[in-house]
Amino acid sequence: MNSRRKEKNSSLKKYIVAERYAGMTLEGYLKEVMSVSARQRQKLFFSRGVYVNGGSAHTKRLLKAGDMVAIRQFKDTGYGAVPEEGAVDVLYEDDAVIVLNKPAGVLVHPAGQTKSGTLANYLANYFRQQGRVVTVRALHRLDRDTTGCVLFAKTAEAQARLEAMLASGQVHRKYAAVVVGDAGLLRERFPAGAIDLPIGRNALQPNRRQVMEDGKRAVTRFEVVSQGRSCSLLSLTLETGRTHQIRVHLAHVGYPVAGDRMYGIRSRDIGRQALHGAELDFLHPVTGERIAVKAPYPQDMQRLMELDGIGTGDGNG
Repeated sequence: MNSRRKEKNSSLKKYIVAERYAGMTLEGYLKEVMSVSARQRQKLFFSRGVYVNGGSAHTKRLLKAGDMVAIRQFKDTGYGAVPEEGAVDVLYEDDAVIVLNKPAGVLVHPAGQTKSGTLANYLANYFRQQGRVVTVRALHRLDRDTTGCVLFAKTAEAQARLEAMLASGQVHRKYAAVVVGDAGLLRERFPAGAIDLPIGRNALQPNRRQVMEDGKRAVTRFEVVSQGRSCSLLSLTLETGRTHQIRVHLAHVGYPVAGDRMYGIRSRDIGRQALHGAELDFLHPVTGERIAVKAPYPQDMQRLMELDGIGTGDGNG
């Protein structure tokens, strides 16, 4: 790529080094202050796209107070997924982020043998229809048959900052689950409202997880929202992010998610696990404003709760 084309497809983002960051290496400054991901830092330094006081600089350069650090920001040139027509339910959107309400039966992004028909494919098409080239950047996942809030970044900068927030627990996700049984007894067994049991991979069925002594620590916090005739509605948050964590924990303690064919039993009232990403709360990666998003209960979960006489508690949906 020649320099003229590089300038056309990019812009410079500039920072003035504050006194408290004097003595920090340039790479450390990009990581800690400018929230540039490791992959982006490697790309920037390789392409000589990092400048100090107007000149190209190397990773180990020590900064002084008042130095001007600039990085070249390249515009997206691809979607990251093949655009395909499909429903996109937007819960929140601005120039930096977009939150979608994922339906059941859809993966968040292509994986394994599934190369198309994912939420990422549909979002790429949503951007294309608007005449914009925006790379699809999913910040987290939901299981194929779990519904609800999924957060995407629309810029590399927003992605890096949100990934750091996720790692430090600053992005909060709340789930709703209809479980089989009287969950009032669950609170008696776990009075602190937390299931703290290690989870590992099932040796005989690698796609499944199970509670096991030598697994990784997993903590699921829960609140009993409402109880029906044979099921209960729980509100759940995760302190850790193990695969299938909510489903594994609840099944292990005797309250499987209704309709969970992998860890529980089939239900005649719902054709998938009754698990929903109900709320998402995070600090905006650019403005710092707190953003709170709610996804209404999907119709199949609403019907399940109505049939069992379960109230939603907070009116969601």
